[in-house]
Amino acid sequence: MKHQETLLNIPTNGSRLNGFTFDEIGDDHLYTGIETPLKETAFDISDEEKKEKIADLFSQIMDVMGLDLTDDSLKGTPKRVAKMYIEEIFSGLNPENKPKIALFDNKYKYNQMLVEKNIQFYSNCEHHFVPIFGKVHVAYVSSGKVIGLSKINRIVQYFANRPQVQERLTNQIALELSEILDTKDIAVIVDAKHLCVASRGIKDDSSATVTSYYGGVFNTPEKIVELQNYLKL
Repeated sequence: MKHQETLLNIPTNGSRLNGFTFDEIGDDHLYTGIETPLKETAFDISDEEKKEKIADLFSQIMDVMGLDLTDDSLKGTPKRVAKMYIEEIFSGLNPENKPKIALFDNKYKYNQMLVEKNIQFYSNCEHHFVPIFGKVHVAYVSSGKVIGLSKINRIVQYFANRPQVQERLTNQIALELSEILDTKDIAVIVDAKHLCVASRGIKDDSSATVTSYYGGVFNTPEKIVELQNYLKL
């Protein structure tokens, strides 16, 4: 599936963006589109080759930092990090890991919103490669088909398991569900903490970020209030 919509068209001039250098932009959130930025050759080599390359490069980073890679506690770290990157926390980059989704007829004729709330997720900020974590709430109104509840969780995890921006994550989940369920009646709310804010930079551990997508019937004040009441239960 390709969502080609661009949310922000940013003109660049060399190392400057809208007249600012990237150092001047600093921690400001950049969000250039719905698609995760991938180069065309992203899958020209196998996952095993990627793990070998990452392990080698990460060992170089550790060496530059002055860590002793002969120490028993550290010698296996580059391979562990490489395996974690490819098989776990960034596995959502590979379209082969996209969950297989089966739909079922809405035989119960349930025509009100279905809400699955408090879906726990872990992701990583693409600007500093540190964790984003929190909860996702998803709602939809069936257009004739329904999806297994656990599959909603799998879709959330698939898009979370890649370097992310929270705004993009919110839209990717919503648009994927909209396409699968063949309906615009989708709502997604993401409530998350960013360790790039909490553990570095401003070091604000108390703040959280909330993003939302309201499509179809959910894009009305009445439905938004109804959904928010469900989430308070």
